[in-house]
Amino acid sequence: METEAALSILAALAHPTRLSTFRLLVRHEPEGLSTGQLVEASGLTQSTFSTHLAVLVKAGLVIPEKRGRQLIQRVSIDVLRGLMLFLARDCCQGRAELCDPLLAELSCC
Repeated sequence: METEAALSILAALAHPTRLSTFRLLVRHEPEGLSTGQLVEASGLTQSTFSTHLAVLVKAGLVIPEKRGRQLIQRVSIDVLRGLMLFLARDCCQGRAELCDPLLAELSCC
């Protein structure tokens, strides 16, 4: 991942609503959640929430999938993985064993 892409992703997550929405979607992988469920969880109006969701989609963090009559929102695990690798690449001057406690906490990845 390039620096500009990482900055775009981090900027998209730099808002409480977007960060909490992203974290909620991560917890619901691989099924995802409908847009209506996300609106309800956010407590915002549909139009306000849609603006936040559009930022996450534009950054590539969230992928909308049409399932029947519903639009299901899912996390792009590839983008999340790329961001995590970008942030950790230079960790501890290449001494991967120092990152082991962090990786142990990330049992999902």
